[in-house]
Amino acid sequence: MSLEIQIATGSSTPIYWQIVDQIGKAVESGAAQPGDQLPSVRALAERLVVNPNTVARAYNDLVRDGVLESQRGKGVFVAERRQVFSDAERRRRLEQAGDVFLHDVRMLGFTTAEIIDYLERRLSEAMPETPREVTHE
Repeated sequence: MSLEIQIATGSSTPIYWQIVDQIGKAVESGAAQPGDQLPSVRALAERLVVNPNTVARAYNDLVRDGVLESQRGKGVFVAERRQVFSDAERRRRLEQAGDVFLHDVRMLGFTTAEIIDYLERRLSEAMPETPREVTHE
């Protein structure tokens, strides 16, 4: 696997979060498959010219979230997809992300129709194989 991570040093997004985000997107898109080995902490830190603790923090967050797995003496690998969080925790995280999203789009002045159109388009792009179910709780 050739994982191309690029860091924007002038960004307001912390470097460790940029690493987490790019690895997460590679896994989500299928560019990184379960069992693929990632560069060692030291190798990635040297390539990105960042502190190894920054890479270690990103890897640890991804291991905690079940995206990566660390195999002692072997390295860090993309994990098999599994549900790491309880349903309650998943719902809490969805609501937290949704609250931030809704606050931002309201502040930008988008209408309900524009928001729904955007979400439907992005969901069909991100999860084309998933049938759309509408439920009201």
